[in-house]
Amino acid sequence: MQKMNAVGWFEIPVTDLERAIRFYESVFGIKLSRNEMGPMKMAWFTGTEDAMGAAGSLVKADGYTPSHAGTLVYMTVDDIDKTLVEINASGGKTLLPRMAIGEYGFIAHFEDSEGNRVALHSES
Repeated sequence: MQKMNAVGWFEIPVTDLERAIRFYESVFGIKLSRNEMGPMKMAWFTGTEDAMGAAGSLVKADGYTPSHAGTLVYMTVDDIDKTLVEINASGGKTLLPRMAIGEYGFIAHFEDSEGNRVALHSES
């Protein structure tokens, strides 16, 4: 049996896919890949094979509604404070400033350009 983490994919609902792509590309310094699967319009976070963490996507489709409620996705970053500055400059909002979680590092929560509550994690 192959060992793996429980999460293999995540989806973040959006109402304006292009605005959300600009937000996430600006904040995280990455390039998202646009895709369509039937009626779903998506922008995939690129993954690296054999790397830690799960790949995922922004999704615009019926039944996908941005929210502060429900599952919370944590994005791994090197510097939470620097990332929060970029989030606020890019149309997002800090909900929970950088907070220590003991030996597991630090977390913070933010609202993205679409109204989702998303989180950050760093080891330092």
